[in-house]
Amino acid sequence: MPYLSSSSRAALERVLAGDRDDETDALQRLRDIHALLDALEHDPATLQAVRDALDGGAGWDKVAAAAGLKPAAAKWRWQGTDAEIAERHEAGRKRSARPSSVPTGLPGLSVAEAAARLGVSAQAIYLRVSRGALRAETIELPDGRSYKRVFPDEAPAG
Repeated sequence: MPYLSSSSRAALERVLAGDRDDETDALQRLRDIHALLDALEHDPATLQAVRDALDGGAGWDKVAAAAGLKPAAAKWRWQGTDAEIAERHEAGRKRSARPSSVPTGLPGLSVAEAAARLGVSAQAIYLRVSRGALRAETIELPDGRSYKRVFPDEAPAG
């Protein structure tokens, strides 16, 4: 049985061919290297090597060190059944496809921005809001995220 999948071997061959050819464009070399890294990351041989190492008595610390990862990252990538791993990775792809965690265009200021503007701590902003000295609203976005927004230039409702 071959060590690597056919797609990983093909990506490796492209890198080796580029290495032998002094005329290979720099951007093409970069694309070939990236394609090889991606192919190796998704190669079944990687997961099989992890499982073989674990079956052979290596712990997650050793597996992680061999892969250049921290143990938690190694477990996230490779622990569990094929279905569990695929589900975790799909959830990660969905999270990364979401908009930035810092939305733009919201009214008012964030608590941190208000604190910086007023020269106080975030805790002081929350205290002023709870005492009615500052107006604040919680803004909920369509995707379910919510943000506390402070309006330091407006009188509190009262």
